[in-house]
Amino acid sequence: MSTRDLQDTQITFGLQSHSLDNNDNFSADGRYLCYDTRESVGPGIEHGYSIEVVDLTDNRPIIVYAPDAIMTGETPAPGIGAVSFSQAVPEVSFIHGPPVSETEARGFYGKPNRNGACVRLSGEVVERDGTFHMVKDGHYAFSWLDKRDVSTDRDTEAGAHRGGTHRHEYCARGDRIGFTYDDFLLPQYDRTIGYMEPHENAPAPASHFFALLVAVAPMGQAGPGELEKAYGDAWVDPDGTMRAFIGKIRCENGVDYEESLFVADIPRSVDITTADAGSASRYPQPPLGITLRRLTSTFATGIVRGAPDGKRIAYYAKDARGVSQVFIIDALGSDKAEDPALRPIQVTSLPKGTKDGIRWTPDGKAILCISDDGLVLTSIVEGDGFGKSVFLTPHGDGINRHAPAFSPDGKRLAYNRPVPTGDDTGQVKKAYDGSDFVQIFILEKNDQKELSSIFD
Repeated sequence: MSTRDLQDTQITFGLQSHSLDNNDNFSADGRYLCYDTRESVGPGIEHGYSIEVVDLTDNRPIIVYAPDAIMTGETPAPGIGAVSFSQAVPEVSFIHGPPVSETEARGFYGKPNRNGACVRLSGEVVERDGTFHMVKDGHYAFSWLDKRDVSTDRDTEAGAHRGGTHRHEYCARGDRIGFTYDDFLLPQYDRTIGYMEPHENAPAPASHFFALLVAVAPMGQAGPGELEKAYGDAWVDPDGTMRAFIGKIRCENGVDYEESLFVADIPRSVDITTADAGSASRYPQPPLGITLRRLTSTFATGIVRGAPDGKRIAYYAKDARGVSQVFIIDALGSDKAEDPALRPIQVTSLPKGTKDGIRWTPDGKAILCISDDGLVLTSIVEGDGFGKSVFLTPHGDGINRHAPAFSPDGKRLAYNRPVPTGDDTGQVKKAYDGSDFVQIFILEKNDQKELSSIFD
């Protein structure tokens, strides 16, 4: 197959950036694609000023949430971004920093100063000053997922957190949301991961009850075999009972560290309210019944990804040359397993290796990654074709293609790249730092079949 068999279409053109951010960007019906507007007027999510979707029936951009006020510069607020669709209901979750009205008491945007927020896609699309907004009774359908409580004179409120949640990801069932977490009250602890779920005892105004999945040791103080950091997490199975992540663990020599692949097992029988929310002097603890498994004893990194059927996990590791490649492992496996079928398997053998962007095709037949600035698909169907790679875009051209995401039917692949963007007069406009705005492109086959069919 050549790239002539593919359509590569730019679908956004506005004078702002459109960040997909490696999330679940397609709605379950494939109609909408969500993004945020970071890096338009200032660096980072802290300068994101709206959550938007593009309606793929007409490529019309629609604002689904914008705060009443924003602050930019050295003291940004609120900062919104990292938006992701639920595949169970028509809603999106995203990061929301402190509202401008609360900054005097709470401070400005920061990793340990943000919440999870939610917008239900409902109501009608109306035009205001040349832009489209999705509203119900004139308002965005906005609500808070979690509550932040940084009181120091008592225990943290049950079900609340004391810092910031990030990269909110729904499991396929839609009720459990995984995230990374940074603590404000005890900053000597590094990033870790957690989950939340709707609960009648969730602290108002939140709809969800918060809990950690991994209680890490303070930085520099872990003993042999203890975790000091957890990140790069993703759901493994559709039911949300396994959360895979990269863990930074102290080596047995008590000095060095390793980064390896782990899974947190969260049976459906777990009562999230048994979590300890902690205090100003006590770090939060996970609910009873959660266990951790170490799958690799060698280096692993990146945002990991569970297969659509929940049976395997894709992650980055190094090949015999020390080059980053994609590997897969059985979700119940280990590199120390006696059964070879439970051990890691190298998927890609790309000369220039891989970087962030692992995605399974929805049918589970292939894995996408980024290599040499190109999007490349690799077959994982057993047989002679296993490990065969095909570039879907040009590569080696220095164009920063990133943040790929498949549509639920596997027929479309959205991704980001910077593009010179002109205004109505044709004059090229730039982002705050002189860079080109990031736009969204969609790849699809000319025959409208699943992208994985290129290996048939």
